[in-house]
This record gives sequence, structure tokens and C-alpha cells, in this order.
Amino acid sequence: MENGSEAVKGGGNGNKRNGSVGAEVDPFVPRSEHNPRELRSWAKRTGFVSDYSGEAGTSSSEKFESLGRNREGSSPKIEVDPLMSRTRPNKRGNEIQPATNGGGVRNVSEPAMALAPDGDRTVGFRGNGNGNGNGIGMVNRDGNGHGVSAVTPVPEENKEVEEENVAQGDVKVNVYLEGEQPGAAGGDGNGGWQAPSGLKCGLKENPGFVLLIYYGLQHYLSLAGSLVLIPLVMVPAMGGTDKDTATVISTMLFLSGITTILHSYFGTRLPLVQGSSFVYLAPALVIMNSQEFRNLTEHKFRHIMRELQGAIIVGSIFQCILGFSGLMSILLRLINPIVVAPTVAAVGLAFFSYGFPQAGTCMEISVPLIALVLIFTLYLRGISVFGRHLFRIYAVPLSVIIIWIYASFLTAGGAYNYKGCDNPNIPSSNILTDACRKHAYTMKHCRTDVSNALSTAAFFRIPYPLQWGIPIFHFRTSIIMVIVSLIASVDSVGTYHTASLQVNLRPPTPGVVSRGIALEGFCSILAGLWGSGTGSTTLTENMYTIDATKVASRRVVELGAAFLILFSFIGKVGALLASIPLALAASVLCFTWALTAALGLSTLQYAQSASFRNLTIVGASLFLGMSIPAYVQQYQPESSLILPSYLVPYAAASSGPLHSGMKQLDFAINALLSMNVVVTLLVAFILDNTVPGGQQERGVYVWSRAEDIAADPSLSSEYSLPKRVAWCCCWLKCLGV
Repeated sequence: MENGSEAVKGGGNGNKRNGSVGAEVDPFVPRSEHNPRELRSWAKRTGFVSDYSGEAGTSSSEKFESLGRNREGSSPKIEVDPLMSRTRPNKRGNEIQPATNGGGVRNVSEPAMALAPDGDRTVGFRGNGNGNGNGIGMVNRDGNGHGVSAVTPVPEENKEVEEENVAQGDVKVNVYLEGEQPGAAGGDGNGGWQAPSGLKCGLKENPGFVLLIYYGLQHYLSLAGSLVLIPLVMVPAMGGTDKDTATVISTMLFLSGITTILHSYFGTRLPLVQGSSFVYLAPALVIMNSQEFRNLTEHKFRHIMRELQGAIIVGSIFQCILGFSGLMSILLRLINPIVVAPTVAAVGLAFFSYGFPQAGTCMEISVPLIALVLIFTLYLRGISVFGRHLFRIYAVPLSVIIIWIYASFLTAGGAYNYKGCDNPNIPSSNILTDACRKHAYTMKHCRTDVSNALSTAAFFRIPYPLQWGIPIFHFRTSIIMVIVSLIASVDSVGTYHTASLQVNLRPPTPGVVSRGIALEGFCSILAGLWGSGTGSTTLTENMYTIDATKVASRRVVELGAAFLILFSFIGKVGALLASIPLALAASVLCFTWALTAALGLSTLQYAQSASFRNLTIVGASLFLGMSIPAYVQQYQPESSLILPSYLVPYAAASSGPLHSGMKQLDFAINALLSMNVVVTLLVAFILDNTVPGGQQERGVYVWSRAEDIAADPSLSSEYSLPKRVAWCCCWLKCLGV
């Protein structure tokens, strides 16, 4: 045009000039007072992959690289923040970027922006190269942090053209100016996005005291399998009584409540539940099945527990140093989704030899329980009762209650009464007749009246430090827990990143991640002092809980943690949980471990999962992580005669293939090589950081920068320490934490 400006018409064809139709539009001048980073580099660093393209390996940074206002002339470069759904002016001031390929023809892979008749900016993504750019829409985020195209109303004269473009593969994005927010997003008014459309309760929202109580109990009930079932596996293997099992469960509830509140105030401040992790279960089984503990008869449980306490304290001190020293910030550069995914998956897959072999002792109750959990979780997940998806949220506790009642009827009806063995106390007796001995194992796992925890537990008891005695420190067990604490940190890193996207926040800074890891180490020291048998870390299953409940409020998690502390003081609560039949507990763990493996593999969504490089690394890591420990575990000729079959794989540390002459070192290395998660992490870590691959292909985790958090008041309030306690932690700033 003669005056150098070009008029565009909303809903028109991108291949035509509209010099005689429509109003003239002055050149776009970005705001000069706002100078954010360029999207292309930010998207590359975050590994943001859009769901708009159906092609494997298509990067969202290529989609958002350039936004033009006209068809063939020059246009300003407008950036779109894919997380916040808002425009970003060009960081280079008023520089105008050409939108053509030099020959007067627009690149078909670039989006074109036009003005609709009502003045809204529209962006049409030309996946098919037809040049139509008349869509109006906006970018929202779903609960998993993916881009979701939400279409907004358009004028009647453009609807037919828009529908045609959608059918041809175009994606429409409504570009909002800085400070504008779509009404459906539920912003907090400060430019932050506290309550995305999929959440019932955002991070800082307070739904009211009654709903806080309901949501708090709901949050922890959905995590019941991960919170309380570990002692049912550990304590009997350690030679503990039913009363010991109840005490350990109460201790775990107490520590989970305390550490969750500490993490909510001093850690990453994300709505994450801290508790005894399955990461620590395998090394605990390895230590308790070492040769020196097999012949113990007197005080076996207390001796093994003190050994575990000492090892956990040493490993937790290493984790604290890793976080507070800033070394974790350096390590974050080497931890990516391709490392996290197989490592977390191996945590769940490692217990396949325990799961159904234990549950299979009572097929009549274990199979219905597994089937019921799957039916509630998968087939009935969309059914709403009183406005709540009860079957999806309470799948585990509902299934346990129903099958537990069913098992009680079987017990009362005499299904497990055998001639000369109808006394429920016989399985725990040392005097068994030959006719009764073959039924004792079944009775112990299936009967609901075998446990005497309810009759022996106190009504009121407060867990206290060193309740099992002074911890015992040995080099060999300490080395094992140091490596395990590193694995727990890798597990938490992936959970931090995913949880931040679930609550629609930018990922935390490396300093915040280091602070969270350091606090997890401190919480594990508390677990070692109190004697829970395992360390404390962020529960990976919490991601499923947030997705199922749609509640991500920090106050909800804190109030639920307070209830856990209260329940831990009531001894009968722990005793009731300790009286769950062992076959029933193993059936629940089959689902919980399967969910852990699936959540780990879901981390691959942040990388190019179709890449041959990534497929090879993940496949090799998982296979070698299962196969190499199987080779090490075959060196156990003595243990197979005195240990149950499901504990035999954890007894290889004392008689493994490595014999260097240093018994302490041999035990530690053989133990580490016999654990699936250790081998999986080692293989994935080496391959991912040595095999060439781009950042987009690897899905490199990108953490926010400190200056970004400081520039955004809403984000600063999410991750920064509370003002009441920040003054006493100011010395951590020099460490970047």
C-alpha cells in the first residue's frame, strides 16, 4: 500500500491483500516497559511440547516462533507464553521482523494474525499450508500441563470458514495482551493462574473450614495404600509382632504429618505429601535379610530396626548436604525425563516377585480385590455420586472395606477352619501338628482374626525419638542408603516438575528444588530418629491424587497432615490398620506398585517418546535393571532354604558374585547390584548424558530462573518462604537455596 500500512480483514484468506476492504491498521508497537525473555529460547529450555501437532517430534517452539499481523508485508514479532496464555512483546524493542520467506510468499508453518471484525486478534496455525487465518480461540492448560485449545465465540459470518479450517488441521489461538485473562481460567487477579479450569481448589485457595476437612481427608484416603502398607511388608520380615506393626504404622502417620507440614512451609511449597517411600523398601529388605541377621532370635526386630535407623540417618545427611551445598543445582542439569521415567518405573516393577505370590495365597479374596480396584478406577471413574467421583477417588479404601467385610464372613463361616487347626492363634504357635502345618501359612494370610494388634495396642500413645533404641552405624549399610537417598532425590525432582504443571505454575527454580531436596533429607533424619524403617520423601502417587481429586490447595494438604498427627496418637487406629490380612495388603500393593510404574513412565510425555534414541535408552534401562539384579540374586545357595520365596531375591548381598576380600565393600556393592532401581538409574543416567540428542528430543527439564520469580509477584508468593520465617533463613541465599 502507498502509506506503508496494510489493512487486514478478520476471517479473510491469508493469500490475498485487502487493500480496498477493511480499516487500516497502524503498525503494532510493543510495550517498552515490559521486556520478557524470548519464547523460542524459553520453550526450548522448558521442553514444552504442544499437543496441537499430530506429528511425532513436533516442537511447540516452532509453532510459536513468529506471529505476524499481516499477510505479506513486515510484521512485529509477538510472543505467546504457552503456560500463561498471554502475549509477550518483542524483547528487542520496536524491531519489526519480516513474516515472509524473502520471495513474497508466507511460510506455511508460521501462524498469521489478523483482526476480527470485533477487534480481537486471532492466530491461525497453518498446519496444512492453506493460508487461512481466521480462527479465534485461546490456549488453556489442562491438569497435566498440556496445551488445550478452547474455542471462543466467533462472528456468524466466520463460523463456516473456521469449521473448514479446523477440519483441515488448523489450530486457533486467541492472543491476550499482558494483564488480560480469559474468564474461564480463573486467575487470581495478579497475573498468576492459581486455579486452572480443571481444579476445584487452587494452590492458595481456602474453600472454607468444612470443605477443608473434607478435602483433607479425601486427599490422604486416596493415598492410603502408600502411607500405611509398607510396615505390613517390613515388620513381619524383621521378626516383629502385631503390636510392633501397629507402632510402626502410628510412627509413619506421625512422621508423614510432620514432614508434610514442614515441606509445605520450608520446602518447595507445592501441595505434595511426604511419607515413607517404596524407594527405601528394597534396600530395607536387603539389609534385614543379610546373613548376620538370619540366626537372630531374641530382639531381632529391634536390632534390625536400629541398623536401619543408623543407615537412614547417614544417607539423609548426605541428602541434606546435596541440597544445602548447591550441588543439587548442578546435578539438575543431568537429570531429565529420560532418566526419571525408567527409574521411577523400576521402583514399582521391582516388587513383582512379592506382589501376587503373596496375594495368591488367598485367591478368593485377592482376585476380587484387584478386580474391584480396577473396576472402580477404570470403568466407574466417570460416575458421579452427589457431584463427587467417589469411585475414582476412593477406589482403594472402598475396595479394601468391601473385601475385608467379605473376608470376615469367610472367616466366621469356617472357610479357613481345618481339622485340628481351627484356632486362629495356631499359626503363630511354635507347636504345629503335621496335618496343621500345611494350612498354617494360608490361615495366617487369609483369616481376619489372626492379628492381636487391636487387643494389645494402647488407646493413646505418642511416638517418640529412639523408641527402639540407639541407632547402629555400619559402613556397608550406610553406603547403601547414601545411594538410595540419591535415587529418592531423582524421584522427587520429576514429581516437583510434574506437580508444578498440574497446579498451573512455572516449574520451580533450581534453588527451590535444592531447598526441597535438603528438607527431604532433614525429614529423613527425623524418620531415622523416630524409627519408621524407611526414609521420608515425596510420594510419587501424589500426582495421581491431585489429578483424581482436582484439589491442589496447600491448606488442604496441611490440614490433612494435622489429622494424620492426631490419628497417630490414637493407638487403636494403627492397630486397626495392622490387622489387615496380609493377602489383602499384598493385593492393594499390586495396584499401588503398578500405579507407581505407570506414573514413572508418564514422565516420557515431556520428551519425544517416539524418538528411537529415547526408546532405546528407556528399554535398555528397564531390561538391564531387571535382568542384572536377577543374575546377582542367583548367588544365594544358603538363603533359599531358610527364607520365604518372596524374600530370596533380597538375600544376595551376603553371597553375591563380587568377592574382593573386603566384606563390608562386597556386601554394599552386591546389595546395590541386586536392587533393580539402582541398576536402572545407573544405565539411564550414563546413556542419556552420553548419547547425542537435542534438548527437545531429550525433553530436558527447564527450571525457572530466580529473576523470573522475583519479577512475577504471584510466582514469588508460591515458591518463596513465608515472611515470618524467611528472615531466619536469609543465610541460605548465599548458597542459592
